[in-house]
Amino acid sequence: MKYFGSHISSAGGVENAPLNAKEIGATAFALFTKNQRQWVASPLTEKSITLFKERCEEFGYTPDNILPHDSYLINLCHHDDIALTKSRNAFLDEMQRCEQLGLNRLNFHPGSHLKTISEERAIELVAESINITLKQTEGVIAVIENTAGQGTNMGYCFEHLKGMIDLVEDKSRVGVCLDTCHTFASGYDLSSKTACDETFKLFDEIIGFKYLKGMHLNDAMKPLGSRIDRHSSLGNGFIGYDAFDYIAKDKRFDDIPLILETPDSTIWNEEIEWLKERAK
Repeated sequence: MKYFGSHISSAGGVENAPLNAKEIGATAFALFTKNQRQWVASPLTEKSITLFKERCEEFGYTPDNILPHDSYLINLCHHDDIALTKSRNAFLDEMQRCEQLGLNRLNFHPGSHLKTISEERAIELVAESINITLKQTEGVIAVIENTAGQGTNMGYCFEHLKGMIDLVEDKSRVGVCLDTCHTFASGYDLSSKTACDETFKLFDEIIGFKYLKGMHLNDAMKPLGSRIDRHSSLGNGFIGYDAFDYIAKDKRFDDIPLILETPDSTIWNEEIEWLKERAK
């Protein structure tokens, strides 16, 4: 079964995210469990945790339909020991928040090498960061998001993601989130059914669909291989509708959260309905 949703506001408390998701007809959703642009946030209250769980149960959202995202500040391959420790502590806090909410995955960007270390060393540091965090938590999968390759961001090619996974000790608690805009911007074509066949075949050969734990469904404002992360609404960019029709129909993308991060939140309900129709 397909589960479609969007990155939902949790303003006023995480317990509001399931309500906001239900209002737009989402069967999945993403959220931040804290302010994504702050290093430190107040702990989740017991009231918020209880209400979040109750509302998820009421509206039929299970942990397999929900894809929390961590703070944009975190860089798990920072070259500086102090900065790396700060990022690792923040990442651990994010994982622990997911534990508290009964969620089973945390989506994150791997980080940037900042032209100070090699890509190989950056891959090692990301995997080391994941291993350290997994040993201090239970039940939450570390879900690495691919990137568009802007600047010095890691994770723009499937080989980066495979390298990180290979070095994670507990393979049952690591996975991947593919962002369609990032995939396209980094050079993997998705603009036709044939292109999708080739790109997802390559993904399966290098990484494997068993590691796919979620997706972000976004069209791309910039051309193939631009290395520029600019999202467009579905069908309004260089990817076009074919890729999203392909994903909606292909069973390899069943049973994971398929999340819109398209720029016009006023039409998320329409985009979700369009995806649902394609999946029938």
